[in-house]
Amino acid sequence: MITAVDTNVLLDVFRADERHGPASLQRLRGAYDAGAVLICDVVYAELVPAFGDRATLDGALQQINVSISPSTTAIAYEAGLRWQRYRRAGGPRSRIITDFLIGAHAVVAADNFLTRDRGFYATYFPELNRPEREARVPGRLSGGIAMAPDFDETP
Repeated sequence: MITAVDTNVLLDVFRADERHGPASLQRLRGAYDAGAVLICDVVYAELVPAFGDRATLDGALQQINVSISPSTTAIAYEAGLRWQRYRRAGGPRSRIITDFLIGAHAVVAADNFLTRDRGFYATYFPELNRPEREARVPGRLSGGIAMAPDFDETP
């Protein structure tokens, strides 16, 4: 089982967020126990400001066994199409293309997606919620988009 992880979950863990950190860490451990954990290059870029240098960031990701999976032009194209639909439907600019790149990458590269922003991704990437994407490990990640019960759906 491959789980793609969103930036917000990793920042919760790396910054020891009091509110979301414990649940994020629990879900991250569950994802690791169920198989591979990966991030796309966009998530990597979003993590950079939280670290003093590249070696520290790379070391933190290694410590929690996260692999980096680059985006492809096919992923970028799909993200662009979905962002275009979002904007044409009146979606505000508060959502930028990076959110769509992260979602498109999860659809293509992973079985599950771990985020605190389930509402957005469920709306614009509904295939992440398909039953055939459900975790095959009882008690672990449930559904294509995994969230801990006490997570807020924050943008």
